[in-house]
Amino acid sequence: MVSRNSLGTESVFLVAIFLSVLVLSPTLGIEVYTAREVHGTVGSKVTLSCTFWSSEWISDDVSVTWHFKPDGSRSSQSIAHYAKGKSYIDEVGTFKDRLEFVGNPRKKDGSILIRNLAHTDNGTFTCDVKNLPDVVGTTSSVHLLVFQKVPMRAGVLVGAIVGGVLGVVIIIVVIAYLIRYCWLQRQARLRRDLSALERGKLHKSGKDSKRSRQAPLLYAMLDHSKSLKSASEKKAKGGLGDSRRDKK
Repeated sequence: MVSRNSLGTESVFLVAIFLSVLVLSPTLGIEVYTAREVHGTVGSKVTLSCTFWSSEWISDDVSVTWHFKPDGSRSSQSIAHYAKGKSYIDEVGTFKDRLEFVGNPRKKDGSILIRNLAHTDNGTFTCDVKNLPDVVGTTSSVHLLVFQKVPMRAGVLVGAIVGGVLGVVIIIVVIAYLIRYCWLQRQARLRRDLSALERGKLHKSGKDSKRSRQAPLLYAMLDHSKSLKSASEKKAKGGLGDSRRDKK
């Protein structure tokens, strides 16, 4: 009969072993990344990107598998597989001669290319990566929508509107700056012209004031010369009269 103490000891021992395994063993996991949604048009081509991160070195045993589930269907099918450095494409399904493996798993890229898109390509594409011994991880899926003509998204429309408004604002600011610059240049030119005109007026007024100061002096000199001339003429006339008296 096993005692309770022995059972308790075994339980503690098992818990210790479990914890040691969790602590000592590395956590393995692959992280796979794809876009959420991709749009395409009928007859065009599209690349479905699949990148991944692994905690291990990329080995020769790395493998990439793509699955496709059409819209409205519950089942999925394998359409492309990469392993041992070679790619294998579905040769009998809907993607026959239209699908190409364009990624390089050695560089953590497992992308595929689909040509000549059709409406039947609408669906979910899932990328699954394994890199031994790193095999634990989740897959990643991208939803492909094929249109006759790709509609403009609301975000793109809003971005275009915002960009247009910003462009108009920038143009208005530039025009306002040019107008102000031209106005300032014109004001500066007018100030220079007015300053030059004021200097010319001051110079002219200085000349006029000098002339006005010289005019009375000239008039006085002219009056003095006239008075001297008249005095000399009177003196000359007086001398002639005296000489006539002496002769008589």
